[in-house]
Amino acid sequence: MTGVSAADWAVRYGGTTRDIYRRTLAELAAADRRIFCLDSDMGGLEDGFQAALPDQYVDLGIAEANMMGVAAGLAAAGKVPFVNTMAGFASARALEQVKLDIAYHRLPVRIVVTHAGLSAGHYGPTHQSCEDVAIMRTIPNMTVVVPADTFETERAIRAAVDWPGPIYVRLGRGPTPLVHEAERDFRIGRAVPLRTGDDVAIVATGPLPVTMALAAHRELAERGVGAAVLDLHTIKPLDVEALLAVAVGRSGVVTVEDHSAIGGTGAAVAEALAEHAPARVLRVGVPDRFCPDVGPHEYLLERSGVTVERVVEAALRLLS
Repeated sequence: MTGVSAADWAVRYGGTTRDIYRRTLAELAAADRRIFCLDSDMGGLEDGFQAALPDQYVDLGIAEANMMGVAAGLAAAGKVPFVNTMAGFASARALEQVKLDIAYHRLPVRIVVTHAGLSAGHYGPTHQSCEDVAIMRTIPNMTVVVPADTFETERAIRAAVDWPGPIYVRLGRGPTPLVHEAERDFRIGRAVPLRTGDDVAIVATGPLPVTMALAAHRELAERGVGAAVLDLHTIKPLDVEALLAVAVGRSGVVTVEDHSAIGGTGAAVAEALAEHAPARVLRVGVPDRFCPDVGPHEYLLERSGVTVERVVEAALRLLS
């Protein structure tokens, strides 16, 4: 897509991450009969994928544990199953099957989840998922990817088809801004430097956190502070080399995520730096409590203290 106009790019990558995922999955499956779509009454896939490729679609209903077992069986038989459910259900309700049926046998099951973090804000705490990255990254053989926008979502899904072993791809629900406005290299396990700066580093994961990191970079620049920004779209395997490149020689690192401040991006970054190049890390994430509110995604992040202002404040604290 080299040389694509801004208007064509916006059309190509417009919509939500789950829209782009579903479209990309259908395109891939049409050309590769190994690919199966396993659904859990999510809604939307039956109108698109099932209508076009009924022999490669199975709706297992609201029975996520059973769906993981079926996916494991298909993968063991040489198929490439893409499992579709909400983040909270994949990481909690079906965790035993993910761990033992899929990851233990290193089977190539692609677990693609939506409504991650606080993006299911209209459903309340029962459907919020702020602990799934912490859970999934501790499972051996599991790869964990959190695309920053629709462009990265498309590339991650294409790369997932032949990725060795199981992979967990974390998506939201509603529309989010485009981070990438032109073609660029995307590889699972390779973080993307977005901005340069010599004073502090901001490491972000997911659409709204990365958008916040970029906004914080601009605000800090107006104050004379240079902030490097790293899009850490793969939590496992962690790109330690890219992390060290932005952390070493600066006053510290601010992490931003739509996830609990415990166990997610902030924890992964702190662990890696503690081992390779000790540095101060300040985490901007969902605090260690349930979010009782119901409302839009951005509203719940603000209520949880995940904001541009908090990122800027944390960066200035590191400099002080």
